[in-house]
Amino acid sequence: MNALDISRWQFGITTVYHFLLVPLTIGLAPLVAAMQTAWVITGKEHWLRLTKFFGKLFLINFALGVATGIVQEFQFGMNWSEYSRFVGDVFGAPLALEGLVAFFMESTFLGLWIFGWTRLPKLVHLGAMWMVAIGVNASAYFIVAANSFMQHPVGARYNPATGRAELDSIVAVLTNNTTLAAFPHVVAGSFLTAGTFVAGIAGWWMVRNARGGDDAKQAEARTMWRPAARAGIWVMLVSLAALVYTGDVQGKLMFEQQPMKMASAESLCHTATDPDFSVLTVGTHNNCDSVTHVLEVPYVLPWLAEGEFTGVTLDGVVDLQKTYNERFGVGDYRPNLFVTYWSFRAMIGLSAGAALLALAGLWLTRRGRVPDQRWFSWLSLLVIPTPFLANSAGWVFTEMGRQPWVVVPNPTGDPNLRLTVQQGVSNHSPGVVLFSLITFTLVYGALAAVWFYLMRRYVIAGPEAPTAIRPSAGEPDDDTQEGGRSRVDDVEQLSFAY
Repeated sequence: MNALDISRWQFGITTVYHFLLVPLTIGLAPLVAAMQTAWVITGKEHWLRLTKFFGKLFLINFALGVATGIVQEFQFGMNWSEYSRFVGDVFGAPLALEGLVAFFMESTFLGLWIFGWTRLPKLVHLGAMWMVAIGVNASAYFIVAANSFMQHPVGARYNPATGRAELDSIVAVLTNNTTLAAFPHVVAGSFLTAGTFVAGIAGWWMVRNARGGDDAKQAEARTMWRPAARAGIWVMLVSLAALVYTGDVQGKLMFEQQPMKMASAESLCHTATDPDFSVLTVGTHNNCDSVTHVLEVPYVLPWLAEGEFTGVTLDGVVDLQKTYNERFGVGDYRPNLFVTYWSFRAMIGLSAGAALLALAGLWLTRRGRVPDQRWFSWLSLLVIPTPFLANSAGWVFTEMGRQPWVVVPNPTGDPNLRLTVQQGVSNHSPGVVLFSLITFTLVYGALAAVWFYLMRRYVIAGPEAPTAIRPSAGEPDDDTQEGGRSRVDDVEQLSFAY
């Protein structure tokens, strides 16, 4: 492999692993804040226990996400210096906002939340967690805005004197229609991930306690784990509906802005009117003549492309390749059809696992029921990885589908504002890049083991035991012992002592 191939592998490995953690951070922060809100409003201790339990898991995920995300931006200077030189003035603006505004906000308020259990008034402490939830989603917005510029460059112009892209309007970059379509889709996928995470863990604990036979465990299954599982299930159902809608909006925009990506996603090799949606194909894909469409559904693809069931003509890969050769010069402008086709279907198919758990859980917990079926506990655990993998498949489709471009030409914008991956790579020797690839892969593998070990350990350990909690600072304490001490250890020993 040459330096380009190794650099792509390195960026792909680090990015996919990092993004395994990101959706859970984005979705779980609001859910933890909602659990704490339920405790503040109702005063029911099980909501406090759930807040601390899932808050601890959130902190583990957040810490590992930060550690793996730091490498991402450094790679733009290390392996993709020509890309940074070309669009650094534009691409760097939303990234700077993400660091200076969103990350600063979420990390500051997260610190207040961790250490403020006994030092802040209850409502202020709750507000800190909601600010964390807002911060992580604001961070996601700025990152999506930066990525959307690569997919659909706006708010910039090409300066032939310097050979670089120059920022015209940061407002145009932040309000890019690609950003406005992609961000809700990313958030919906993140809430699906977090909802499945909560419902899966709660479902496993609910069945475990229901089958335990102990009266206290039976009560815990009903009063704590069932409400948590139901909450996660409803988040999953709403998220699935949002994913369908936002995915449809984003798909129609992609057909307009990146027709080659969408043609490749369907292995639509030749231009056709009202082509069927391909569910299953056989063949190598990258050689169009070898692709056989085994299972197809009519009317779906025209609707996905333009919102019409008939009368829609879609360009095929072969014809688009000829058009791009005429417009941009001789070259291969096709992405890897095999990866693009199957990552698109993996994104959709893996989401079905979450839908299965949501429907099964909703039925088994209806009318106050507490399920004790062992198969449901196993289903709850097995489904947890599916939205993580679906999110990763979606990003593989998004990024691999735009190849060979790193900045995709805007059909209605500056025709010179474009860059191929080949043009964006740094001039390093393959050996140098291979060394960093091996190093990062080993480090990320170790971090993955740490993440899994900590998550598994604290999920199995479960929430802290029921106990009296000393009120927050500035609030009267009706249940103190002599000297003003709580009847239990300091609350901070309850929270995040790992």
